[in-house]
Order: sequence, then C-alpha cells, then structure tokens
Amino acid sequence: MKTAILMIIAIAMLMPLALLAQKPDDITGVWYNGEKTSKIEVFKTTAGNYAGRIVWLKVPNDAAGIPRVDKDNPEASLRARPLMGLVVLTGLNVKANAKYDGGKIYDPKSGKTYSSKAEFDGIDNLKLRGYIGVSIVGRTDTWTRTTK
Repeated sequence: MKTAILMIIAIAMLMPLALLAQKPDDITGVWYNGEKTSKIEVFKTTAGNYAGRIVWLKVPNDAAGIPRVDKDNPEASLRARPLMGLVVLTGLNVKANAKYDGGKIYDPKSGKTYSSKAEFDGIDNLKLRGYIGVSIVGRTDTWTRTTK
C-alpha cells in the first residue's frame, strides 16, 4: 500500500515536468534577438530542418528613411537586399532533448556567417550559439519568444 501511494506521489510530481518537455517544433514562432533589436520568425522548412527570417526591426529605416539593407554582406551583389525578410538562420536540425545543431547563422552587422546550434533554456528562451569550427570558439545569444 505504501509503495502504491509513493508511486502516485512520484507520478504526480513528475507530471508537470513531462508537460513542459519541449517538442521539436516548439522552436517555431517569433523570437526577439538578445538585444531586442529584431524579431526572427523561426519556421520549419520543406527539408524538415529549421530556418529563421527577420520579420521586425527596431530601426527599420536608415537616416534617410530608406529601408535598411544588407550593406555589410561580403558578396557585393547581395548588399542591396532588404534586411526585412532576410533569412538569417538556416539548416538547424533537431538533435535530441530540445537541442538543435548543424545550422548556419548570418550576422547582418558583420556580414559573417557562423555555424550554429540551439537549445531551450526554459519554455520561452532559446540559447542560440554561433561559432567558427568548434562550438567553444563562439558566442551565445539568448532569444526570447514574442509575438509577431
């Protein structure tokens, strides 16, 4: 009898943790970047991995009132493309336990592309790491879930 009661108590205590478990598609949605200067919509691609595009900018236009462009892109032919709608995250694959890897992230501020991986830090926080070579050499930015 004591064993049955203990099992019921244990299950009741663990149930909230199971409800909070992340599913692979939980990464989809709109996220503020760490600086809250842009919102990135993460979506599932037809290839089954995840990508993200800029859907909001705190400062959408330059000093002349013209929509901001990808002016620091190393490829000259891409420097005139608008930042709004720009896909900055590509190829992120589900690993396990609400972790993702194998992606690329583009930084429009520097014009550089980095390898990326991500993992949840709670329900509405996503730790996204951009790195060169091995993930030890890189930077982590915490994105916060928001609405469009």
